[in-house]
Amino acid sequence: MLQLDPKALAPLTEQIVQGLIAKIERGLLNEGVRLPSVRGLAQSCGVSPFTVAEAYNRLVAAGWIQSQRARGYFVAARAPLRSPPPRAPVDEDWLLSRVYEDRELALQAGGGWLPPDWLYEDGVRSALRAMARAPAEVLAGYGHPQGLPELRQHLQWRLALRGIEAPADQLVLTHGASQGLDLALRLLVRPGDTVLIDSPGYSTLIAALLGHGARLLGVPRLANGPDVAELARLAVEARPVAFFTNSALHNPTGTTTSPATAHQVLKLAERCDFRVIEDDPFADLLATPVPSLASLDGLQRVIYLGSFSKTLSPALRLGYLAADAQMVARATQLKMSAGLTGSAIMESAALAMLTDGHHRTHLDRLRERLAEAHSRVSRRLGELGWQVCHQANGGLFLWAQAPAELDVDTLTERAAQAGIALAPGRFYLPEGGSSRHFRFNVAWSDNSRLYGWLAAQLGR
Repeated sequence: MLQLDPKALAPLTEQIVQGLIAKIERGLLNEGVRLPSVRGLAQSCGVSPFTVAEAYNRLVAAGWIQSQRARGYFVAARAPLRSPPPRAPVDEDWLLSRVYEDRELALQAGGGWLPPDWLYEDGVRSALRAMARAPAEVLAGYGHPQGLPELRQHLQWRLALRGIEAPADQLVLTHGASQGLDLALRLLVRPGDTVLIDSPGYSTLIAALLGHGARLLGVPRLANGPDVAELARLAVEARPVAFFTNSALHNPTGTTTSPATAHQVLKLAERCDFRVIEDDPFADLLATPVPSLASLDGLQRVIYLGSFSKTLSPALRLGYLAADAQMVARATQLKMSAGLTGSAIMESAALAMLTDGHHRTHLDRLRERLAEAHSRVSRRLGELGWQVCHQANGGLFLWAQAPAELDVDTLTERAAQAGIALAPGRFYLPEGGSSRHFRFNVAWSDNSRLYGWLAAQLGR
């Protein structure tokens, strides 16, 4: 029935699995056909019954075959293939969800994450192998409500290097920085409250705040951070409950808040009595660290958020929130009510990666690669008439204005049809409206195919 090759790289179990799947897909084994018994197939293939039993178990788990007690194994019914739905228009909903699932968009020029080969793949693999030897309480138990104590203690040390005094009991681990933002939102904002946010700002946060019923007012983003004069005017006139800002290597502009601007923001927060939520997922990518709002404030008015997605792997879905003790206690309660604890396995794996001797080398090389990519992408966009608004020397993003002869919406749709994901600036405006700007991820955009395609749109 099957021809196996003992000398092949693929294990015999995998050869049986793939061989039977191929026969089912080609119509040689139709729905309802009874398969040979475990012993019968083992004898015909010259393998152990245990090998066949494992292959059958995997095929049952994957839905290819069914097991019937005392009768044997049968080819399962397969759902008819359906034509893929037409591509959704490139809009805010597409950016928030579809871009994460659309595998046809191979070139993520506007994406928010690093290419896989830029991340800490070796460290991830090593840590996950180590998890196979982890104690039972890690593999089979719920984690600590605030997150793995050892990881929070390590974070206390790492944050202290940035000047942020955050004891382990003032930290709560989250399901990525996105859950941290959601917790901060639920802690501080009620429907109808006024909230200030960077403009342009983080598109996912804009969607979350609007969905929560907040009234959004944008604070223009300048080269050195938020426009303090406009922030002061809005704070006095609108009496906001919070200001959400992305401080270092800002998404989408790539700018970093200067210490002088940070001081002014904190003085305004105290004078006008609002909280500051400092979203800082790119801090580890700074070539030269700068004081954060949290380090200057001592976590009195600032809720500080971080993430491991940009340096280790977004697949970990692991971030953290630091705040005063009372706020952390409330955040932990909200976290537990929404989804109980985090993953003890992923938290333990992250600790193993962060304490690996190669992690620092990985970060150094990542910063170098990003700085080099920034230089090349800025130059190549400039050669095609794009205006780069801020010359960042690190992080993921560049904010650039399209040449006047290009229609922004047409360009975005054509790019998607060509397998290129662009991120037009209107997605990042809390007040809505149009924009001629685009966010470029330099790690993905350092690609000749992108510039050949952009040149073709200009008729060059």
